[in-house]
Amino acid sequence: MTAVPAIPHVVGVLGGGRMGAGIAHAFLTKGATVIVVERDHEAAAGAQGRVADAVAKSAARGTLGETPEEAMARFSTSTDYESFIHCGLVVEAVPEDYDLKVAALKAVEDHLSADAFLASNTSSLSVTGLADELRRPANFIGLHFFNPVPASTLIEVVLAKKTSPELAQAAKNWTEALGKTAVVVNDAPGFASSRLGVAIALEAMRMVEEGVASAEDIDAAMVLGYKHPTGPLKTTDIVGLDVRLGIAEYLHSTLGDRFAPPQILRDKVARGELGRKTGKGFFDWND
Repeated sequence: MTAVPAIPHVVGVLGGGRMGAGIAHAFLTKGATVIVVERDHEAAAGAQGRVADAVAKSAARGTLGETPEEAMARFSTSTDYESFIHCGLVVEAVPEDYDLKVAALKAVEDHLSADAFLASNTSSLSVTGLADELRRPANFIGLHFFNPVPASTLIEVVLAKKTSPELAQAAKNWTEALGKTAVVVNDAPGFASSRLGVAIALEAMRMVEEGVASAEDIDAAMVLGYKHPTGPLKTTDIVGLDVRLGIAEYLHSTLGDRFAPPQILRDKVARGELGRKTGKGFFDWND
């Protein structure tokens, strides 16, 4: 296998939502040409706006190293999977649904060169299971970016059973080149970060449900007592209660009752209280 550059020259991202746009921004600001493929022209326009806004903010912070115009000249959006044909790496960033991810990854792989790499930004699903659905599992890996991507300094590199050693090393090189730190884990339900983060968050929810303390005080205990930058309930609001529920249900099915979602989480999701994106979760975001 040929040597892999520190940053792939051309990077594709499937899905241009908050996470996908953040991933695109990360590679774009380090010199890559980046292509985001979305489901339709409206979604592609939204991705264009999110990346342009992130690039402008990087320029305002003095961290861009070029003009926003120069950076955005290397960025494009599309609704056609054929746009990935020249990519050395494509990162899938579609919603956390196994069947959706399998279908998306298969469609992307059909348009990649034989030596291109494919990654999933899944935060909990089996990377080995996804790899087993592909023709070239050795070229597949998990790259779990964290939200918000520009501010996060972590990428969880998840190795499937058939991930090649060359790709494992390349992923660590890419992470370093992006100015982030790689935590390398072997594929397991929830990996390291989601498994621990969800366990703490679910217990915090049970404490609210049982009247042990308010959401504000529970979060303050973790921020002030354990030096967490954000408490588990506010983090849940930022991630999205629906996202946390989906991960908890998956971990419950694979790891047992300790990950059973509490009723307060199910009730809030049913009422549409999904956190920051809807204005209300465990906290009120409308102030």
